[in-house]
Amino acid sequence: MSARKEFRDLAEPEEAHAAIASLDLEPAPERVPLSEARGRVLAERIDADLDVPGFDRASMDGYAVRARDTFGADEADPVVLDLVGAVHAGAKPDVTVEPGTCAEISTGAVMPPGADAVVIVERTDERRVGESADEARDDESVNTDEVEVERRIEIRKAVAPGDSVMLAGTDVAAGARALGPGARLTPREIGLLSALGADEVPVRGRPVVGIISTGDELVRPGGTLDSDAGQIYDVNSYAVAAAVEEAGGEPRLYPHAGDDYDEMERLLVEAAEGCDLVLSSGSTSASAVDVIYRVVEAQGDLLLHGVAVKPGKPMLVGRLNSSAYVGLPGYPVSALTIFRTFVAPAVRRAAGLPEPRTATASGRMAVRERYGEGRLRLMPVGLIEDADGETLVYPVDKGSGATTSLVEADGIVEVHPDTDYLAAGEAVDVRLFSPDVRVPSLLGVGEDDPALSRLLDRLSAPRYLPLGSREGLRRLRNGVPDAAVVAESVDRKASSADENDAVDLGGWTREWGLVVPAGNPGGIEGLADLVERDVRFVNRDTNSGLRTSLGDAVADLAEGRGATRRELVESIDGFELAVKAHESPARQVAAGRADAGLGLRATAEKLGLGFVPLGDQRVTVRANPDRTEKPGVAELAAALDDLGPILDGLAGYGARP
Repeated sequence: MSARKEFRDLAEPEEAHAAIASLDLEPAPERVPLSEARGRVLAERIDADLDVPGFDRASMDGYAVRARDTFGADEADPVVLDLVGAVHAGAKPDVTVEPGTCAEISTGAVMPPGADAVVIVERTDERRVGESADEARDDESVNTDEVEVERRIEIRKAVAPGDSVMLAGTDVAAGARALGPGARLTPREIGLLSALGADEVPVRGRPVVGIISTGDELVRPGGTLDSDAGQIYDVNSYAVAAAVEEAGGEPRLYPHAGDDYDEMERLLVEAAEGCDLVLSSGSTSASAVDVIYRVVEAQGDLLLHGVAVKPGKPMLVGRLNSSAYVGLPGYPVSALTIFRTFVAPAVRRAAGLPEPRTATASGRMAVRERYGEGRLRLMPVGLIEDADGETLVYPVDKGSGATTSLVEADGIVEVHPDTDYLAAGEAVDVRLFSPDVRVPSLLGVGEDDPALSRLLDRLSAPRYLPLGSREGLRRLRNGVPDAAVVAESVDRKASSADENDAVDLGGWTREWGLVVPAGNPGGIEGLADLVERDVRFVNRDTNSGLRTSLGDAVADLAEGRGATRRELVESIDGFELAVKAHESPARQVAAGRADAGLGLRATAEKLGLGFVPLGDQRVTVRANPDRTEKPGVAELAAALDDLGPILDGLAGYGARP
């Protein structure tokens, strides 16, 4: 009988940070071409070995002069100098400016010998010998190709030595410290290094991070998935790899490992030989099949097993030969949360990168949130702005196994172990998942609907949580979302949202009923067949507006038969088998797992299935009455005013009466 490996005493978060900090992740410096250096960190100081610029150059178009020759010049009494030639950018001067002379010069050109200042062209006039200044300006009859003309320049402003001249070494002087170690190479630094003639630069190495996902149920994206065998796509390998790269590391994906000890040991040892840090996800919890901690103990040193934090308690920290090792939980939300909280700072330090300065936000809790579990909670949250532009923070907790939490949450609020609850309106700080996180233009909650998906495509940056009509109304009453999408029977006179002063922005109708196999081989004609015959049925969850309409129809059928609603519900095989999305029952029918499913005519036609109509529903978009002036809500209202193209081609859909 195999012994179950229990968690050791859970370490405090500070101990986990210290354990990871004790691991050596820092790679050796390397030299990279300047073209590949953006975003890297200098490993050593770079001194200039030449002046930048390497010559005295004109900073304006005009005339190169000896400054002393211009003293006393003004508009009323200009100084006249002989023009001895011209100097252009990129060419070596072939003239010398002697006393009483000047040379035409272009911006960026080398200052000719003898000159120490530039008079800008706007402060000069040209004069030809033998003509007055007015004649020189106004007489266009002289053909300078046929008549040799001696050109002179009137200087109408005195200049001092150095005026409109950039002296050699003004930007960077030879021997000066140009950039120091630890400087991050942005386009500005790349430009400076280019000016110094550097074609490659010494930079801090990026820690190489090996990533191994474990578990017999995982399949890499692109592979063939057998859902009947409990297989799921490998989320963590790619999500964690992207997080490693964001933190400044170089991710390296290794082949998928199952739960076999020998294969896991082989992959971990291989990764440890080629990487500075090895990350695994999954196989860290305390169960008989989880063997990874035994591999670490056999091949290295296990420093920590289990942290007093939620989510992410089953974390491992240790060493594998000469490489650092961290075992992440298997659920994607937990894995990314633990990586960002504990591992990403260590990767950034090893790469020489600072902590992101803009990756935090402040706001106030939109709703009350209970806790009280006695360990640090890293609570995923979303952000939304109210009508006044103030940031509201709401919990996003669908469980660590819910992949959609990765995109529905914007960051983490740390809840202290001693906290019993966070009050509505309480100020909180949010550690954002990325500096690129932006508050959505609109937060909507409610019914899952294909027309709604098209509507959202027309909005700038919406976020929509398809939690069902009932949950949408509940959250709208709590004041969190900007809008709720509610489906209800057409013949209903009112809804609880009306009583809450929610603003009706518009909507549509849709035909609902039973989705059956193509051709309806079972001859299902209505609800009575579900009650009276041996029919496998798939329902929607209780938050769905479709489920509510079905419940009303069952109640009407029961009343007509003199029975109770419960009696009819109990006679329907699968009435309590609820799925969340609007296409899910239809897909169960298409796969042959059910004879009928609750759904929409549009879904049946899309999937090539049969349809038995049961009625029409009204779908209404209701706005938070305090947010009607918010730009995102106004954009939603404008889109609802032009529903024709949205409903086009959706079978069973129409304009709302």
